[in-house]
Amino acid sequence: MGRYFVTTAIPYVNGKPHVGHALELVETDAYARHLRARGEEVRLQTGTDDNALKNVQSAEAEGITPVEYVERVAARFISLREPLDLSFDDFIKTSTDPRHRPGVEKLWAACAEAGDFYRKSYAGLYCVGCEQFYGEDELVDGRCPEHGTVPDLVEESNWFFRLSRYADQLHELISTDRLRIEPATRKREVLSFIEAGLEDFSASRSMTRARGWGIPVPGDPDQVIYVWFDALGNYITAPGYGTDEASFDHWWTSSDARVHVIGKGIIRFHAVYWPAMLLSAGVRLPDTIFVHEYLTADGMKISKSAGNAEDPADIVAAYGSDALRWWMLSDVARSGDTDYTTERLVNRANEDLANNIGNLVNRTVSMVRRYRDGVIPPVPADNPGAAALRRARADAPAAIDAAFTAFDYRRAAEAITAIGDEGNRYVEAARPWELAKAERKQDAPPAALDAVLAELVATCREIATRLVAFLPEAAARIAAQCGDGGDQVAEPTPVFPRLELAKT
Repeated sequence: MGRYFVTTAIPYVNGKPHVGHALELVETDAYARHLRARGEEVRLQTGTDDNALKNVQSAEAEGITPVEYVERVAARFISLREPLDLSFDDFIKTSTDPRHRPGVEKLWAACAEAGDFYRKSYAGLYCVGCEQFYGEDELVDGRCPEHGTVPDLVEESNWFFRLSRYADQLHELISTDRLRIEPATRKREVLSFIEAGLEDFSASRSMTRARGWGIPVPGDPDQVIYVWFDALGNYITAPGYGTDEASFDHWWTSSDARVHVIGKGIIRFHAVYWPAMLLSAGVRLPDTIFVHEYLTADGMKISKSAGNAEDPADIVAAYGSDALRWWMLSDVARSGDTDYTTERLVNRANEDLANNIGNLVNRTVSMVRRYRDGVIPPVPADNPGAAALRRARADAPAAIDAAFTAFDYRRAAEAITAIGDEGNRYVEAARPWELAKAERKQDAPPAALDAVLAELVATCREIATRLVAFLPEAAARIAAQCGDGGDQVAEPTPVFPRLELAKT
């Protein structure tokens, strides 16, 4: 059994969560559940990034304190656990969690001891939304490429981190996959960024510009630690860096794998800044960074400012967590943005869940009840007529495992629907209702129908097993209807009722 430490990025809490946030949570949750089902020891961590300037601005706009603001909005992210059926083990809030500040201070001190900070006056174009300086050549028509806003001209004296010192080391680690970045297009993007030359970055902000919000620079109370330096530290402060070395060693240093799941807009921070900071501090690096694309609405990035940010809790209230989780895991592309619409969600749920898997489970359980009084016949050692179905069941575990290893959720989902497809084809080919009729007329032995029913129950049970990472509640419902491993099926009830678009 291996040990895995798996994290999502921690979003700014300057607004309520939207369906784009839910994508990362669901993908990471499915990955962690798959590892657990495989027998691995897993810690799944998420949280919120509280110490950003834009959180202060949002609080000021509402006339409340930053503490009140971030606590309220962070609660909305925590509350996604139930509607999205999440299984995170830890949730860190960087402004209030007692583990965080000591760990960030230790990280800063370690980098300082390595000689990687120096003071410098600086003027640059700063996007508050990204909490990042941009060069003019990085802007699009003078605007931030991520938020479409005009950056502020900022001039002040800050502490700088010697990122340039680690360019060659980072290039070697990433090009050899010792620090694996998926998909390959994102790996090439990071390598190109490094090859263009790394510039040292400002690792602090003036206390005045930060409005007094954030973690003070050790030994320099007039400066606040840059929010990205602060926020990235959450991956090691939560497991105990600076507060609980035994836990930190268990979950970070001695883990078999440290896996970050992030959105493409923050790849520079996670694949360049973060590993450089860890190299400086003498801390072990993550092993894998999976970069997912964006959800869009009518081709536009989903965001609060664009007014197209649907609340995932509202979607679940209308269509259920199974539908939303399944759409995100089966329909969202691994490369390239994916447009979210309720029509796509409903169509995918009806096609794959109601018409395919749900139909197969309902037919199977109903026929076992009707023809065998609910008693499940034993699976025969040999059944030539079920060769394709057995092959689909046998091939699924390895196919799903390979797909998850590549973070290809869509391909993993396809391996499950392939079992359902074969199961429904088998029903039509074997025609168990005709075997039942022939059996009553004594034109066919009971073993013929027994073999078909046993094969179908085995198929539904296999689907339930493979669905655990995707739809844990639905997997349990299917397993219960198929007898939970016993020899008696339950009363058939629709596992996946057909969905209808909500009327507007």
